[in-house]
Amino acid sequence: MSGSTKAGRAVIELDGVTFSYNGAPVLEDITLSVGEHDFLSIVGPNGGGKTTILKLVLGLVKPAKGRVSVFGLPPEKARRRIGYMPQATALDKLFPVSVMDVVLMGRLGAGARFGFYTRADAQAAREALEKVGLAAERKRPFAELSGGEHQRVLIARALVSGPDLLLLDEPTANVDIAAETEFYRFLRDLSETMTIVLVTHDLGFVSQHVKTVACVNRRLLCHPTCDITGSMISEIYGSHVHMVQHDHGPGKGGPHD
Repeated sequence: MSGSTKAGRAVIELDGVTFSYNGAPVLEDITLSVGEHDFLSIVGPNGGGKTTILKLVLGLVKPAKGRVSVFGLPPEKARRRIGYMPQATALDKLFPVSVMDVVLMGRLGAGARFGFYTRADAQAAREALEKVGLAAERKRPFAELSGGEHQRVLIARALVSGPDLLLLDEPTANVDIAAETEFYRFLRDLSETMTIVLVTHDLGFVSQHVKTVACVNRRLLCHPTCDITGSMISEIYGSHVHMVQHDHGPGKGGPHD
C-alpha cells in the first residue's frame, strides 16, 4: 500500500518498508512520500504502527525490508533538521523549572550541556517561545501553566533547534477541547513554514486542519482530508467509528460518520 501527500521535493520517503517487533509484523510494505510544508496526520488503531513510523523517520529503529530517507539522507544523518515531541514526556510538570529552562532543553542535541547555554541558545529559546505565543511567560514556573500552555512550551522545545520537519506523537493528550482546537490551529499556521507529521487518534479534530491523512493498520492508505469517509475509517479500525466535528455550531455540521 502506498501514499503520496504532495508533489515537489520529498521530505520523507518510505519505500516498501516492513517492520516487526520480536517477529510480530507491525508494518507491511509501507510506501509513503511526504512533501515540503505538508501537514500530515497519521491515524489508526493502537498497535497499528503509527508511532513506529515516527521512530523509523527518526532512525531509532530500522526496517527489516525497504528504505527510509529524510531530506534525501539516512534518518540518523537528518536528525538535526527534525524536531520531535514524544507521546509522553519524561518531564514532570511539577519539576521546579521555568518555561525558559524547558525550552532550552531542546538545545542539548546541538552540543549544549544542561545549565551551560550560550547567548545563541537563549536567543533561539526566546524566538521559539515567540512562535508559540508565550514569550512573555518565559520566567514563569512550568508547573503553573495550563494544559494547553504546557503543550505549547513542549512545541517550543521541539522548535528551538530550528527544524525543517516537526514530528508529534499524540500531542493533545490530557488537554481540554478548547485548548486542543487552538493547538491544531496553531499547527496549521506553522505548517506554512515547515513540514509537520502528527500521530493522533482524534480524526474528528484534525480533519479540519491537516492537509492529508495516512490511515495505518499494518498497511497504509493516504488520502486528502476531504476524501475521508466513515467507511474508510471503519475499514482501518476494524469496526464502526463515529466521527464528531467538535466545533459545530450555527451554520455548521454536527456529528457525522
